[in-house]
Amino acid sequence: QVQLRESGPGLLKPSETLSLTCTVSGGSITTNGYYWSWIRQPPGKGLEWMGAITYSGVPFYSPSLKSRTSISRDTSKNQFTLQLNSVTSEDTAVHYCVGGSGWDYWGQGTQVTVSS
Repeated sequence: QVQLRESGPGLLKPSETLSLTCTVSGGSITTNGYYWSWIRQPPGKGLEWMGAITYSGVPFYSPSLKSRTSISRDTSKNQFTLQLNSVTSEDTAVHYCVGGSGWDYWGQGTQVTVSS
């Protein structure tokens, strides 16, 4: 069974860069047809898709976050990574890594708080 686990800092200050890593086990991030996404949920709000990277390594991003977001992968470690620049309090959210041919597999989520 495919399992995903997020890791990264839980507390950031405004203007810093958020970096989260998702480690995938039980399956390969190069599985044909799979996509690996980052999704977040701010307090009291719905889910927001941030971006994804395909099984072939092509990233694509939400238009609202594109200017600040980068998603990359390390196939040797079966990991993919999110970087979000210039964070503000508006980026406070639970962040999930998600994968599969759709949103089949979810990590447990990690809380990221931006506060001075």
